[in-house]
Amino acid sequence: MNSVDAYAGLGLKTTATAEPKKTTLGQDQFLKLMTTQMTHQDPTKPMQNGEFLSQMAQFGTVSGIQDLQQSFKDFAASISSDQTLQAASLVGRTVSVPSEQGLLAAGGQIKGSVELPANSPNVNLKILDPETGDVIAIKNLEEQSAGSVPFVWDGINNKGNLAHPGVYKVQVEASIDGLNTVLQPEIQARVESVAMGSGKNSLQVNLAGLGAVNFNQIKQIK
Repeated sequence: MNSVDAYAGLGLKTTATAEPKKTTLGQDQFLKLMTTQMTHQDPTKPMQNGEFLSQMAQFGTVSGIQDLQQSFKDFAASISSDQTLQAASLVGRTVSVPSEQGLLAAGGQIKGSVELPANSPNVNLKILDPETGDVIAIKNLEEQSAGSVPFVWDGINNKGNLAHPGVYKVQVEASIDGLNTVLQPEIQARVESVAMGSGKNSLQVNLAGLGAVNFNQIKQIK
């Protein structure tokens, strides 16, 4: 006596496990559907070969798009993994990012650079208090040619004293074609950690004194 008869003898019924329903049309189902369509077509109005070829082409197109979408997903995942590994290797290193703030560590300096769009007879570096806007120090970078111009603030304020460690606002002004122009500085900062978030800009690096910035904002690695 098999197990089914044993259950029946006890007045019990067995329930077959239902297979999960497919929500997509596979190749086998498509061919079966086409065969059924050919079998039940109207003999007086048979489908032309072109119609069958058109249906097969449509199915092939849909299947190809699905494969392409999966390939893109795999490619995107691969890029994300590579970027994560690259970002993790930056921990402890110094990078340059566009920022208007810099961290003055105890006994340290604020370093950075600015991109001059044209020659300038006068370029000034200003260090300001980020809360009050008061000018802490001004350093004349003198005449500069178009291109990348490096700068360094050693922490000495306008009174000749050493400024307190902390975060300061960095502003670079240049005279270009007779106009005083404020430029975007790029500040050097140390990478403290890497964070994975959600959304378009999911990969971020945490910089000392500057907080979290997007990985693609990094301009240079020291």
